[in-house]
Amino acid sequence: MLELDEQRLTLTGLEPGLKALAEAIGIEKLEAELKDLDRQTTQQDFWEDAANSQSVLQKMKQLRVKAEGFRSLDKLWRDTMDLIEVAAEMGDDSVLGEIADSIAVIQSTLESQRLATLLTGEYDSNNAILSFHAGAGGTEAQDWVQMLYRMYTRWAERGGYKYRVLDYLDGEEAGIKSASILIEGVNVYGFLRSEAGVHRLVRISPFDSSGRRHTSFASVEVMPELPDDITVEIDEGDLRVDTYRASGAGGQHVNKTESAIRITHLPTGIVVSCQNERSQRQNREVAMKMLMGRLLEIKEREHLDKISDIKGEQKQIGWGSQIRSYVFMPYTLVKDLRTNYEVGNINSVMDGEIDGFIQAYLRDKSLGNI
Repeated sequence: MLELDEQRLTLTGLEPGLKALAEAIGIEKLEAELKDLDRQTTQQDFWEDAANSQSVLQKMKQLRVKAEGFRSLDKLWRDTMDLIEVAAEMGDDSVLGEIADSIAVIQSTLESQRLATLLTGEYDSNNAILSFHAGAGGTEAQDWVQMLYRMYTRWAERGGYKYRVLDYLDGEEAGIKSASILIEGVNVYGFLRSEAGVHRLVRISPFDSSGRRHTSFASVEVMPELPDDITVEIDEGDLRVDTYRASGAGGQHVNKTESAIRITHLPTGIVVSCQNERSQRQNREVAMKMLMGRLLEIKEREHLDKISDIKGEQKQIGWGSQIRSYVFMPYTLVKDLRTNYEVGNINSVMDGEIDGFIQAYLRDKSLGNI
């Protein structure tokens, strides 16, 4: 059957990509390292060094996800090829749809795993902390922050990642003034670091009784969550620590005491906040990890040798500094201004389908275009 022959040809064409992926991730070496780490966990004194044991377990988790991901993809390729051969032998075309679906999954998974091999930064495999800030524009900009907040939490849910709220400040009338969330999963920071910057919205404002078109801006900061064994030397004299009463998403009351923490790093002007832990001490610990992650993120991005070299220059949340535009009116289009990648289905993007933008950024970066 012609259609089965075409599917066999498509699947065969993916085989070199699978072999290249196996070579890129070093699957055999990776699995040997995983076995070695597993042997370490059986040693009697393994748990006596808590820091080392946690580091080993984290490493094992990362390697296992990568190895199992490839083996699952390789098995799906082989199973699909077997299904094609059996269907061709029996003249059964009832499985054409199933085969087409499997090929689509193989293609998309192969591409995502291939792009994951481009994540070579020191902290790319870590969890990510996202912070959202409204630009000028009052309620309109704060509503835009809430839309972005939903977009990234939906992305996390679609990818099977966990997320939790660290800080949340309601808008005065609607939306969110600012918020921070932690998204947990392998390579989350490596994927989301491309989302850092100013995002621009163009739409007919639901808050304008005259139905006029408005332009709003919001910024997204992305920093790695650092493991406990990574520390950054920060002079306590460089910090201003403020406490305030926490209130949760949608105005929900979190704490009757001033347990929320806001830390300002005076030399750079970087501000971090946390309110959703159970005590002021825990909020301070999380806020300090956020500050360290932010400092290291800037240091890595600017190729600085010392934390003291960081100037803390903040781009204005407005014209001239945006990375992506989201247009609802007079047409619908989301366009990344760095890669020129664009999507016309804006509703799907706002529902968390942003992998195309992430992949375009990684491809361009690997080619030296960014």
